[in-house]
Amino acid sequence: MMRQMREATKPIMLLAAIAFVALMVFEWGMDASGRSGGGIGEIGSVNGDAVMYESYMAAYRQIYEQVQRSQEEMISSQQNAEIEDAAFDEVVTQLLILQELERRGITVTDQEISDAAQFNPPDYLRPQFTQADGSVDLTGYQSFLYSLPAEQLLILEGYYRDVIPRGKLLRQVSSGIYISDAELWQQYRDQVEQVEIQYVPMDPAMRYDDADFPVSDADIEAYWRANQEEFEVPARASLKVVVLDKTPTAADTVATEERAAEIRQRILDGEDFATLAQLESSDQSTAANGGDLGVFPKNLMTPPFDSAIFAAPIGEVVGPVKTSFGYHVLEVQDRWAADSAQARHILVPVVRTDDSEIALLNLADSLEDLGESMPLDQAAAQAGLTATTMDLAQNFPFIPGAGQVSEGADWAFEDASPGDVSPVFETSTAFYSIELVSAEPEGILPLADATPAIRSTLLLERKMERARVEAQDVVSRVRSGEALANVAADMELEVRNAGPFTRNDFVPGLGRQNAAVGAAFGIEPGEVSEAVSTPANTFIVEVLTRTDADSTAWLAQRSQQREAAVQQRQQIRLSEWIEALRSSARIVDRRDVVLVEPDEDALPQMPLGF
Repeated sequence: MMRQMREATKPIMLLAAIAFVALMVFEWGMDASGRSGGGIGEIGSVNGDAVMYESYMAAYRQIYEQVQRSQEEMISSQQNAEIEDAAFDEVVTQLLILQELERRGITVTDQEISDAAQFNPPDYLRPQFTQADGSVDLTGYQSFLYSLPAEQLLILEGYYRDVIPRGKLLRQVSSGIYISDAELWQQYRDQVEQVEIQYVPMDPAMRYDDADFPVSDADIEAYWRANQEEFEVPARASLKVVVLDKTPTAADTVATEERAAEIRQRILDGEDFATLAQLESSDQSTAANGGDLGVFPKNLMTPPFDSAIFAAPIGEVVGPVKTSFGYHVLEVQDRWAADSAQARHILVPVVRTDDSEIALLNLADSLEDLGESMPLDQAAAQAGLTATTMDLAQNFPFIPGAGQVSEGADWAFEDASPGDVSPVFETSTAFYSIELVSAEPEGILPLADATPAIRSTLLLERKMERARVEAQDVVSRVRSGEALANVAADMELEVRNAGPFTRNDFVPGLGRQNAAVGAAFGIEPGEVSEAVSTPANTFIVEVLTRTDADSTAWLAQRSQQREAAVQQRQQIRLSEWIEALRSSARIVDRRDVVLVEPDEDALPQMPLGF
């Protein structure tokens, strides 16, 4: 019990406050209301209430640390910009919630806090007092409470004083959610009912000759004028681009192999395998256990690793073995013929060496410095690099080798003039710099450029019309007594089989949740559907077998299904409600004015004050 209490004390000392349903968790005392605070002060406002720098930084640190824990590589400048925006949005949302609590007069009484503290452990403590059957050990939890010093009880009181009103607000926002048994039953049926079918696809695009469906210029122009929204094009920019790939070099690969070989030699020289695994292995799922992989069957692991495991002598340390994950030093501890083995390993991933990383950073710095005084292609040439020319669409900012480049796109479409060279930006896979050559605003694709696509669309529409007529002829003949396979052969059509599948499955050849899949569940075994069309095909479906849902099994899980469905609806309603609050709020963002980097050497991945 005392160990349990000591483990549970740490979360309280972290001064944690609980998020509102799906919202981010903030540090306690960050003063989201903006009504007090020092330091830099206000960086914006929400309906007149200040967004304080301290609140913003608390949110920023939390999101930054969460993202960093989720990935091995350092956070890029592009990710950091997204984190900064997410942190500001989070503080805005918290202020909107506080304002709504005040507007609705939602408060909490001392008695409500006392009752909650005694009988409802906070989420961050609940796991410490949850028993094997899922119930809460209230006796242990209450004993823990009585052992807390006064200052920690005040923190716990603050937690409940914050979270209880938010819970009341959630209940008000999401009240009235009702899901009928009929809806739950249909959801269950969609998940478990299955059919097996044979079907005939008409494949109109391939079945009919284009020459049989003439499309005039007048038809094309009429379509273009009637469907202008289909031809809206985003803003585009012509760029010169230089990309510095972060991928490890051949020399880095050699260095990694050498490091793995050194680790193996250290083991051969007497160092403990398990200890080295804890220190050196990047496989976090096994490193803490000395690299132990347990017992596993043949062909479970990636082929090179599997081959080494089932070829190595038992008890001998072998490697380095290269796989897509890196280089492995491994030891087979036991093996049962060619069926299974027990082994442990140390994984050394292929990454850039320190020298390689420094050289890459220096190259990026050199490119940026050169780009301040000359065109990008000249800067690239002096740095031993090559600039390429490409077009960038504002709605899909993607550069080969660098991936999504929202930071560079913002610069190109919002800040740059033709001839400007950007700073060096960073993504998770590369550094990159761009020069704006020219930019075009969003608009409508000219008729001449749209003509090929419109011609294809009209051709398909006309082929689909003929396919539906032919498909209905197939249906009539089958319903008159002919076998589907015989009619299909007579009309030079193919019969295919599919299933078993549910209403929610993707069905190869048919697609997902479309008219053809629906038709398969709308008829009984032995029946043939009407001609049914999807956007690009027409089908005739015959059901072979059907497995219906078991109502008894549904009733046994109905309460859990309803709870999950209500929670999902609550989340949707909450998101819609918050979005409505934001759309009607007066939000002022002054970060671009207040949070100015003090000098050129300020780290790009951290906002001021990190």
